[in-house]
Order: sequence, then C-alpha cells, then structure tokens
Amino acid sequence: MTAANGPSPTAPAQRIDALDTLRGFALLGILIMNIQSFAMIEAAYFNPLQHMDFSGANRWVWIVSHMFADQKFMAIFSILFGAGIILLTEKGEEAGEPIWGLHAKRNLWLFVFGLIHAYLIWYGDILVTYALCAFLVFLFRRKSPVTLIILGILVSSIAPAFSWLSGWALQQAPPDVIDEVLAAFTATPEQVAAELQAYRGGLWSPMEMRINTAIGLQTEGIPFFLIWRASGLMLIGMALFKLGVLSAERSRGLYVGMIVSGLAIGLPLVALSVVRNEALEWHPIYSMLGLGALYNYVGSLAMATAYIGGIMALVQSGKLSGLQRRLAAVGRMAFTNYILQSVICIFIFYGFGLGLFGYVERWGQILIVFGVWAVQLIVSPLWLSHFRFGPLEWLWRSLTYLQRQPMRRM
Repeated sequence: MTAANGPSPTAPAQRIDALDTLRGFALLGILIMNIQSFAMIEAAYFNPLQHMDFSGANRWVWIVSHMFADQKFMAIFSILFGAGIILLTEKGEEAGEPIWGLHAKRNLWLFVFGLIHAYLIWYGDILVTYALCAFLVFLFRRKSPVTLIILGILVSSIAPAFSWLSGWALQQAPPDVIDEVLAAFTATPEQVAAELQAYRGGLWSPMEMRINTAIGLQTEGIPFFLIWRASGLMLIGMALFKLGVLSAERSRGLYVGMIVSGLAIGLPLVALSVVRNEALEWHPIYSMLGLGALYNYVGSLAMATAYIGGIMALVQSGKLSGLQRRLAAVGRMAFTNYILQSVICIFIFYGFGLGLFGYVERWGQILIVFGVWAVQLIVSPLWLSHFRFGPLEWLWRSLTYLQRQPMRRM
C-alpha cells in the first residue's frame, strides 16, 4: 500500500479514456513494422529487396505497411509519452509532491527495463530512447503550448538534417568511400546465412548478434536520429495535452480538420517515398540519407496527426464503444503489451520456439500481427477486470514508488 501522504500512481478512476484508447491503437499499430525485424534479417527492414520474395501480395503488404504504419504509430507513441509527463507532473505538483525525484526514478527504471528488453529479448527496443528523452523534455514542461510546439518542430527537424547532411557529404566523397558505405548497407550472402543460423539456433544462439545490433542502434541510432525525433514529438505531445487535444476536449471540427489536413499532406509524401525508393531500388544514400527518407519522415508526422484526430473524433462520438473499451485496455497495459509482443514474436520466429525466422513471408507476417492483436484485445480487458494494472505496469510503479502497489481490484 502507498502511504497516505506520499506520492501515488494514477488510479484507474483518474485515467483519461481518450489517452488510453489512442495509446492502445498506437501500440497495436507498431507491431505492423516491428514484426519485420522479428521475422526477417535486419537489412530487409530498410530494403525489402534484401531478403525473401518481394512480388505480388508480399509487395503490396510492404507498400501498405510503409504508407500507413512506418513511423506513424511510433510518432503517436512519442507524442503520448510527452503527454504522460505532463499528466504525471501536474498531478504531483497539485499534491505538493517532489516531482523531479519521482520522474527520475520512473525513467531510470524504464531505462533498465529497456536495456533488458534490448539485450535479452529484441534489439529494436524503444524504451531506452524514451527514458533518455524524458530527462531532457522534463525541463520544458512549464512552457506554453505555443513554445512547446515551436521547440518540438525545431528539435524534430534535427534528425532529418543530420541524415540529409550525411547524404550530401557522401555524394562528395571519393568512389571508394561510397563503395564502403554501400557495402555496409548491403547484406552479403554470408551475412544473411550467419543471421539466419543465429536466430534459428537455440536460446543463446542469437545473443552475440542481438547485442551487437542493439549496441549499434543505441550508439548510432539514438544520438543521430531517435533522440531528436522522439524528444521533439514529446514536446509537441506536451503541448497537445495542455491544449486538451489528446483528451478529446476540443471541437469535432478541429479533429475533422486534423484528419483531412493530415491525410492531404501525409499521403502524397509517403506515396512519393514509395514510388521513388522503389524506382531507385532502395539505394542506401537516397532511401536512408536523402529525400527518400525525408518524404516519409514528414509524411508520417502528418499522418500521425490524422490518426490522432480520427481516434479523438471516435471517442467523442461514442461509436464502436466495445472496440474503444478494448483499445483502452490495451493502452492501459501498453508496457506489458509492448514486451508481450516481443516475447510472442521471438517464440514464433526464433529457434528455441517455433523457429520460423526467415521462412514466413510478408503476407504471412501480417496474419500473425492480426493474431497478436486479437489476443491482446481479448486478454487485456479480461486482465483488467481482475487487476488494477498490467503486471509490468505494477512492477514499474512498485519500483518507482519504492512500495508494493495494490494489484487486485477490491
């Protein structure tokens, strides 16, 4: 039990359904892209020509996934993380609680969980990035919504600026340097065979490869891309929460405007990304460091805006209430469900489980995604009908508050 005069986690009755529903929607959507990293070699995530068939249904699954999922749901999740910081700090400050200490403990534990996830389960972890960003954006929590939005746009722009400058510099480099870079982004038959063997092996077989990949993502991906994008979106999320946008408090007209403008801007840019990258066969300098990456980067932010508007309009309308309740339950257990997705997928694809790594094509992967969605939409509300928190949420809160939290519903 928490002390009566001490800090306490948000009680179920105090939660904002719109936030939980949006979080559940984003959490499920993230798996559309993540499953590719569980099921296929790493290089195939960035270049679909690198591994397995890319024609017919497989090509269309990739196109639809890229257009409607790639970076879109992660953008929403980053926005929601920023909103969560405001929700936590405002609640604590109203109660006169020591907010910085609570915030620091909460995110130090998230950092630890992220390291465990990255090095023991799946290298594509995002929790480490979020924990680091949380310490930065916390300093701006009292800024006005306008200031937060301006800062968020500026910070989010740093990541594509890094990429564009890197691509421009490479284009000026000597041919031998360009060849080395191209080779680094292209998996050789030997590398493909080694990755397949590692992930189809026993429990410890993928460990070395997973650790090396996680280190690479954390030492290169975080400082040059992820921390800027995530921090910028968290700042924007803070602003949107302060403005009531993420709690379905604004007018229906605003949300319809978000849908229309987001799709009008986002869809053409993302479609252009597909057309140009496919025409250039995902040339690394163009697709990862040039305009090929920029189109989707900007387009994904616009489409995330449309998705947010759509979910808020749905919450306001009260339609599909059963689905909303299930999505909200998934969202309330987002931490548990995020890790559960990883555990389910490594069991399906890695050698210590079903060993399907490198065998399931893209059309089959999306069927597995639908299956995981069904499990989480069914299990999450059932769990929460008996318990106050998801199991990992309970552990995280207990460690943060240094007191065992009540778990069962009274």
